[in-house]
Amino acid sequence: MKISGAESQIMDALWRLGPLSADGVVAAVGEAHGWAPGTVKTLITRLLRKKAIEGRRDAGGYFYRPLVTRGDYVQSESQNLVDRLFDGEVAPLVAHFAEHRALTPKDIQHLKKLIAELDDE
Repeated sequence: MKISGAESQIMDALWRLGPLSADGVVAAVGEAHGWAPGTVKTLITRLLRKKAIEGRRDAGGYFYRPLVTRGDYVQSESQNLVDRLFDGEVAPLVAHFAEHRALTPKDIQHLKKLIAELDDE
């Protein structure tokens, strides 16, 4: 499932804040981005069609909640990036960041630890 950048802002609000009404989503996301309520509701509708979220009537009103976990979304988006830009290989991605963005000693330590853990498996 492809979630646009704008739609991901709606998803992020739902992941962070839990079930929200349309007004709650507008308050959480719309104001920060300067989006009108209609824009936010259009994004909600798109996410409903994609089955990324669901809406349910509750005693207090109608609330939306994510059907996709943040972890699954991050995994899918990460894999799409690696596939699209690096032919599915992770090493060139890491090399790209190492060459074009200064890695901190903490970054390097973390990468070494991850590699060591993978070697132990």
